[in-house]
Amino acid sequence: MTVFVFGHRNPDTDAICSAIAYADFLKKTTRPDAIAACCGAPNQRTEFALRKAKLPPPRIIMDVRPEIEDVCQRDVVFARQSEVFYEVYQRMKEHGLRAIPIVDDHDKVVGIVTLLELLELVLQGGVDPVHSREVCSNLTKVASVLGGTFQHVVDPDRTDEFVVTVGAMSAEGFTQRMNQFSADRLLVVSGDRPTIQLPALELGVRAMVIAGGYELSSGLLHLAKARGVSVIISPYDTATTTMRIKAARLIDSVIDRDFISLSAKMPVEAARQQIFRSSQTVFPVLDNGKLFGVLSKSDLVNPPMPELVLVDHNELSQAVQGAEDAIITEVLDHHRLGGSLKSSNPIRFTLEPVGSTCTLVARLFRQANLQPSAGVALCMASGIISDTLFLRSPTTTDVDRDILQWLQQFCSLDLNEYATEFFEVGSALRSGEAGRVVREDCKEFEEAGVKFSISQIEEIGFDLFWERKDELVAALDQLAKDNHLDFSALLVTDISSNGSLLLMSRQPEGWDEINYPELEENLYELEEVVSRKKQLLPLIISLLDSAPSSN
Repeated sequence: MTVFVFGHRNPDTDAICSAIAYADFLKKTTRPDAIAACCGAPNQRTEFALRKAKLPPPRIIMDVRPEIEDVCQRDVVFARQSEVFYEVYQRMKEHGLRAIPIVDDHDKVVGIVTLLELLELVLQGGVDPVHSREVCSNLTKVASVLGGTFQHVVDPDRTDEFVVTVGAMSAEGFTQRMNQFSADRLLVVSGDRPTIQLPALELGVRAMVIAGGYELSSGLLHLAKARGVSVIISPYDTATTTMRIKAARLIDSVIDRDFISLSAKMPVEAARQQIFRSSQTVFPVLDNGKLFGVLSKSDLVNPPMPELVLVDHNELSQAVQGAEDAIITEVLDHHRLGGSLKSSNPIRFTLEPVGSTCTLVARLFRQANLQPSAGVALCMASGIISDTLFLRSPTTTDVDRDILQWLQQFCSLDLNEYATEFFEVGSALRSGEAGRVVREDCKEFEEAGVKFSISQIEEIGFDLFWERKDELVAALDQLAKDNHLDFSALLVTDISSNGSLLLMSRQPEGWDEINYPELEENLYELEEVVSRKKQLLPLIISLLDSAPSSN
């Protein structure tokens, strides 16, 4: 069972770097199956950090709810449209199947055959003297089912509507019977009886099957070649030979082409609703149109639950989609405690007031006397540098300073020089579309009955902000609308001055009490405010709590 280590939605550097580093720690200690994951692509600064650390980004997983590919049977037993009863029945019997998917020569699923439908092939026509002896097949399949050999053959792979006629009567009576059918449809079964074989050959029947392992005499074989009659030698007696020929009927006529197929990427819950009332017993699972697996209803009874470790967040509203239906084994975070997380079993929950989740992960390496690789050390340092604005944010603690100094010994780069380069890279306002800017590092909250989001970007100076302010206002409005929020906020932090601008989509009740200057409508100057977690969020919560509607 794999455990995925996830940062929050719209991940920032600390979320991604702490997921990578903690997955590495777990692999080296208790969970060798740990995999770092994220809910979206890294931003430019994070990409820069990973590039410098020579580490791959986490696996992008947008939804952890189990999909059909996680529960279906991948070792698929299937049949081809060109196969016959005997081949398919033997396969189903061997594997204990009641139904089997059917594919064509291009591996496209064309339908399903059930065991009941398959058995109708050998019972075809019942006691009807004509329909019961009709066999749609080709001579190659007939010979294969008989385990026989060709003494002479013409067009062995051509599909024919054979009429099986057994030469078990007088030559005169048998000749009269043959004349009741078109010669080119007749497949004559005979033992070692030249008196039956001769009139059949002279009539030019489609094929003759000689039972008991006997062969045609050289003279009769010459006649068979002259009249274009194929000859098959069967090792079985006449009765068994006849039965096996009927088992060579092609399955095409009993394929159920009106069937339900499922996508390998379909969520289990969606599949359960779709097939709940269906009488179909097996459901082909497709991936890019090809057969990927098969699913039965019993496969959906107890689907596996994904196992997660959450880092840099502790609220389900910020977690990967589907986290509410997953097994959360651990939380490692430095934010306030949210109220939405529940678990059926006790879990390890680490929540400490430090500046970065990477600080907590690095401390675990240190306490376990584990030396991180140079790449993982730089990765953790990047998370600390990002979240504490290189130890200048008010969220910074002595623990952060101590841990960053400890990490320096494992890094091949000077962290002072690296931090300068880190913040110069990847200005969201210089390269990002406005809608992406406000969603890149965005967290949603709910307080006093008000749902809102706070996004944050770090820039060097505010020049680009003023150039793009109108775009950002429109993007914030759209973000609030798309996510059904009461308002959305964007905190633009100037790393060089340690101050921020706060742009709002709208002002909620109680906002008049804010004690910061309003530069323009819905735009405020927040001097010495750089932390969303420790400064801005508490400010917003206090304003919402003081609003008249919440009293």
